[in-house]
Amino acid sequence: MLNEEHIQALRDIVGPEHVATSRTARLTHSFDATQRQFMPEAVVHPVSTEEVAAIVRLAAQHRLPLLPRGAGSGFTGGALPVQGGIVVVLTRMNRILEIDTDNLVAVVEPGVVTARLQEAVEKLGLFYPPDPASKDFSTLGGNVAECAGGPRCVKYGVTRDYVLGLTVVTPSGEIIRTGGRTMKNVVGYDLTRLFVGSEGTLGIVTEIILRLLPKPAAKRTMLATFAHIDGAAEAVSAIIRGRIIPTTLEFMDASAIDCVRGLPGIELPEDCRALLIIEVDGDSEQLGPQLDRIITLMQPLGLIKATIARDSSEAEALWRVRRSVSPSLRKLGPNKFNEDIVVPRSKVPEMIRALDGISRRLAVPIINFGHAGDGNIHVNVMVDLREPGMQTKVDTALADIFKTTIALGGSVSGEHGIGIAKQPFIALELDPSTLAVMRAVKAALDPQGIMNPGKIFPKESSLALPALKAEANQAG
Repeated sequence: MLNEEHIQALRDIVGPEHVATSRTARLTHSFDATQRQFMPEAVVHPVSTEEVAAIVRLAAQHRLPLLPRGAGSGFTGGALPVQGGIVVVLTRMNRILEIDTDNLVAVVEPGVVTARLQEAVEKLGLFYPPDPASKDFSTLGGNVAECAGGPRCVKYGVTRDYVLGLTVVTPSGEIIRTGGRTMKNVVGYDLTRLFVGSEGTLGIVTEIILRLLPKPAAKRTMLATFAHIDGAAEAVSAIIRGRIIPTTLEFMDASAIDCVRGLPGIELPEDCRALLIIEVDGDSEQLGPQLDRIITLMQPLGLIKATIARDSSEAEALWRVRRSVSPSLRKLGPNKFNEDIVVPRSKVPEMIRALDGISRRLAVPIINFGHAGDGNIHVNVMVDLREPGMQTKVDTALADIFKTTIALGGSVSGEHGIGIAKQPFIALELDPSTLAVMRAVKAALDPQGIMNPGKIFPKESSLALPALKAEANQAG
């Protein structure tokens, strides 16, 4: 428990105006996109690595729970102060410190919004590929904590593929630096990769060195409609076997198509039961032949129609089909359970059929779309929890979804992380020995268990499936 002495010490570190203990301030930092809620005891806004280190040393001395937080836009509860304590908000640390155009490197603070970095480097002819759907408000520190992905990862990879080095404040308050500014670095353990995706449980990232690429000269977009999901999935494999790696390969299944069919500006063939949005980038003279080759590869696989955008406005119109799905979900139910499973590309049709079976058996709508190029399916269970027995149906549906995912060689999370939402299911994927090694790493770096406590690891070694009622998101 924090006392007045602790609060005063925090004020001395960051200034009184950057420490908040009012109910309003604590309430606004008590939830994330899961809509679950846990009240912190104090909210602190540091502006430098040194201030963060001082806060952590104070917390370590008094064994106070600490939670690093960016925009709070996560879907698994990683930014929730489940044990109270101090929320360390990093949004004041929002400077792009350097863009090195000679060595294709950017140095940023964790509070930089992802899209702002992308805009800044693109003005210089450079490119930062990771593009989570939340890029207009999520921060790079949060992207590092969750190892964020996005549609472009099929060609360019995810956040960890672009993090060259980090400055991290450890749970004891020490400042360490991992990696560096070079593409090659094999000195000692790869601590950079250890911290990326650790969900703030091993330390607080205060500076990030990112790899950049030259900006592609041009981009073309195509929407392809199919008579069935099998053809769309086979088309993805055929495209990649054909030595073409698109920038993005997004899919929508029949459930998602039914949600947007008939919306203003969206016209889809009546017999369309799956679609792909395909983008290619590179030298402009190569893109037309690439798209022609893709159409040839898709033609025998149930392709109904392929529409190629002639300019950016037409490309935006094609993307409107995909972007209209989430807003349209609210008509199916007020409560949304948003999961981000991933299976091998070839298993996508089998997973979609399994999802359809679960939906029919339990009489709950399940809407599916996502990143076909890497098998990442965004599964949305849409319900009204006010209906009697609905919570039990949701719990059963989610358990069946995750068990089927693992049976097909997949993972329970491709982008969102574990947090608290997927704790009950982590033992489906990780055996006891693997979990023991992860726990040992956590214990070695954070022996007092103060850094984002209560996350990732299940509370018991055996798999438990408690009710997930509080995990439901309000649609829209």
